[in-house]
Amino acid sequence: MSLVVAGKALWVLLVVGWYVLRVPFQRRSKRTRISRDAKDMTERLRLTVSTIGLGVVPFVYVATGWPHGASYGPEPIFFLLGILAAIGSIVLFRLTHKALGKMWSVSLQLREGHRLVTSGIYGTLRHPMYSAFWLMALAQALLLPNWVAGPAGLVGFGLLFALRIGPEEKMMEEAFGEEYRAYRSRTWRIIPYIY
Repeated sequence: MSLVVAGKALWVLLVVGWYVLRVPFQRRSKRTRISRDAKDMTERLRLTVSTIGLGVVPFVYVATGWPHGASYGPEPIFFLLGILAAIGSIVLFRLTHKALGKMWSVSLQLREGHRLVTSGIYGTLRHPMYSAFWLMALAQALLLPNWVAGPAGLVGFGLLFALRIGPEEKMMEEAFGEEYRAYRSRTWRIIPYIY
C-alpha cells in the first residue's frame, strides 16, 4: 500500500472516529434545553467554512484525487507525524466530550443548568476541543500530500477559531462572571504553558 493510499485511509478513519465519538454526546446533549443561543448567521458561516476545510475539500481529494496538479510525493516522516497528530486528536476529542457531558454543544450555546466545567482536561485548557480540532487539521495536512486538500483544514478551522474564540470567551464571562475570570487566569487557551 502506498503512503498516499494509507494517508487517505487514515484520514477517513480519523473522520469516522470523530463521528463515532461525537454521536452519543450529541444525542445526550439534545435532551437538555438550550438556555442561551448565539448561533447566528455569522456562526453558521464560520461553521460552514470550517466544514469545507476539514470535510468537503479533503473528501473530494480522497475520493477523486482532485486537484491532481497540487499533489506531491508523500514523506514517511510526515506520515508518521500525521499518525501521531491523529491519535492525539482522537484522545483529546474523547476527553473533552467526556468532561463536558450534556454541557457539550457544537456551537455557541449554553444549556439549562449549564455549569462551568473545570475538571479533567479542562483543569489545564479552557478550549481543549479546539486543541483537538487543531490536531485533526494538522493530521490532515500531514496525511494528505496535496497542497490544497492537506492545509485546507488548517485554513478552514483557523478562520473559525480566530473569529469565534473571542465571542465564546465573552459569552462564558457574561454567563459565569468572576468564576470564569478566575478560571481563565489559571488555565491556557489551547496549548499548555504556551497559549
